[in-house]
Amino acid sequence: MFIPKNYTAESVTSGHPDKICDQISDAILDEALKSDPESRVAIEVFGAHGLLVIGGEITTKADIDYKKIAQDVYQKIGYQDKLEIITNILNQSKDISIGVDSGGAGDQGIMYGFATDETSEYLPKGVVFAHKLARKTEECRRREDSFLLPDGKSQVTIKDGTLIVLVSSQHEKNVSHEELSSFIRKNIIDSVFEREELSQILINPAGSFEVGGFTADTGLTGRKIMVDTYGGIVPHGGGCFSGKDATKVDRSAAYMCRFVAKNIVANNYAQECLVSVAYAIGKKDPLMLEAIDEKGRDLSKLVKDKFDFRPQAIIERLNLKSPIYFPTAAYGHFGREDFPWENLISL
Repeated sequence: MFIPKNYTAESVTSGHPDKICDQISDAILDEALKSDPESRVAIEVFGAHGLLVIGGEITTKADIDYKKIAQDVYQKIGYQDKLEIITNILNQSKDISIGVDSGGAGDQGIMYGFATDETSEYLPKGVVFAHKLARKTEECRRREDSFLLPDGKSQVTIKDGTLIVLVSSQHEKNVSHEELSSFIRKNIIDSVFEREELSQILINPAGSFEVGGFTADTGLTGRKIMVDTYGGIVPHGGGCFSGKDATKVDRSAAYMCRFVAKNIVANNYAQECLVSVAYAIGKKDPLMLEAIDEKGRDLSKLVKDKFDFRPQAIIERLNLKSPIYFPTAAYGHFGREDFPWENLISL
């Protein structure tokens, strides 16, 4: 079994500094793809204390106002202060584009995909609960009667069959810990864990959380890769997703691995499945493609017979030239039915 008896998974709200950066990166990607589906995009964002830096490489026919996109995303998340925004964006390297133009991978590396029949989302229970808590925190803080603010985190620990739940949320000034705890317990925790027995509940365990976002901490694109994927329960190749177009196999091949793993489990070939693939930059065919089930049985032949892992084939199968990426940038890239790599097929 891949899922250990004891483990912890976390999620963060859209107002977390790292997630602000992810969302800006993917908003820029979507803007490029709307006008030019052939856009090549690799955008990184760094934010800290009123300053936002947007850097990277873009080759596109689209006319993109980077600063406006960034400020709009920031304000839609719920922050009203004005950012000082610096951009340093160049065209994609010709050395890279030569290999990609011929259908090769946009980088080297290894990618993983995982699925389990433990939940209807085909994800580990702790990962599902952590995202539900974070999403519910965001939903509640957007209510008119709420004193919650955009930044926040959730965490779920599964230990010896029990659940330990942690929610931390930024809040307005002069809100007592008792009032905050009561609100979060009633409106967030109890609604997520209606039928679950909780052994411990922690709410803002450090006390006051009045200052959040870039005022309190720095943010960086791709720094929440475990939140984005499987909570650290299975391996991760190390490459982030946000801000990258689908020629970057860090993103597209990871989506394909998830698509394959989920469908292997859904078609009853395994209860749990881990798929891994590796590429060389500029080459079409993977250097390695492996799949195993929860008992260590080799499912690689099944995967190779049923699925095409060449980068262009992945892009076509999952329709990855569409501007679909901004919603992925908060609350996980997997376990959500509105993404094409989550579609179920018959094998």
